[in-house]
Amino acid sequence: MKLAVARERRPNEARVAASPDTVKKLVALGFDVAVESGAGLSAAITDDAFKAAGATIAKDAKAALSDADVVLKVQRPLAAGEGKIDEVALMKKGAMLIAMLAPYDSRDSLDAYAAAGIDAFAMELMPRITRAQSMDVLSSQSNLAGYRAVLDAAAEFGRAFPMMMTAAGTVPPARALIMGVGVAGLQAIATARRLGAVVSATDVRPATKEQVESLGGTFVAVEDEEFRQAETAGGYAKEMSEDYRKKQAELIAETIRKQDIVITTALIPGRPAPVLVTEEMVATMKPGSVIVDLAVERGGNCPLSKPGEVVTTANGVKIVGHLNVPSRVAVDASALYAKNLLNFLTPLVDSEAKALKIDWEDEIIKGTALTRDGRIVHPSFAPAAAEAAAG
Repeated sequence: MKLAVARERRPNEARVAASPDTVKKLVALGFDVAVESGAGLSAAITDDAFKAAGATIAKDAKAALSDADVVLKVQRPLAAGEGKIDEVALMKKGAMLIAMLAPYDSRDSLDAYAAAGIDAFAMELMPRITRAQSMDVLSSQSNLAGYRAVLDAAAEFGRAFPMMMTAAGTVPPARALIMGVGVAGLQAIATARRLGAVVSATDVRPATKEQVESLGGTFVAVEDEEFRQAETAGGYAKEMSEDYRKKQAELIAETIRKQDIVITTALIPGRPAPVLVTEEMVATMKPGSVIVDLAVERGGNCPLSKPGEVVTTANGVKIVGHLNVPSRVAVDASALYAKNLLNFLTPLVDSEAKALKIDWEDEIIKGTALTRDGRIVHPSFAPAAAEAAAG
């Protein structure tokens, strides 16, 4: 079995889909691992480090991908017309592609995988079940995004975070509001608290109140009946009614004007990001305040945020819209992501035969498989599902 680790070619991507540690374990599983030259450099992993772990170094994408049975990537491969190299065309028929494939944003790529006969697995569609926790790339990457968001806020903020008592006077602590208490939000709360800020947080899911308070934050929400039922079975936030959003917006508007730092993390799978911080709210914030919008790539939780930019409003509020925030912590993000992939692959290998043995009825496989044997098979994207939705 040959496994290829390709270099990432999409903008703002510094991560790599393997680490020396996971390469050693992949080799032990029976894989011949080929890493494209330079694949790990932006994540501080040299070709020599991969070679010492048991990988061979492929001189280019063609050498790495052309005869690979399994291809590991961070982001979806380039297809025809997307770059100088058509990575999809380089893969052989029957190859297994494992990556964060962004199927909701790139529906045409599914057709390309099917046409090429590639069995594609989207890691971000991993079911939220106990035995898949170690494979959950959204959690591992969001955790680091939440951490980095606070550092990015601190870098733009013109004051210190903690209270400081000096002979020249007292510096008051910064006040930070975290909007959305998923994995990213929880890490943002913890990081802001460690830096000494007074932290509050808000989310529409009732279970998050206890989590916020356990980290030393103050929970902010309209706690009515709709709020108490606002969570899906998979642990995601439901989209709230117009009436609830109005009441919540009024509470947040009152809260937000007192904040120095606001970090927004709210996302709904397959949908544009909900607006949490309106232009009117921004206008009430103090000069020098900072908003970090972690949802900027999905339209943003603040309509004033701009992808890839730090903008300053007329009233002196900075709005940070960095792209691909996990990649801004590329070394750790790569290590965790590589381990997620290893944990996904390991049960698919027959240890005695040293060959892939995929149970296509397994819940994890059914949840992540986009294409198989030239067909789109995921229920959310299969032609039958698309036709039903259109009808």
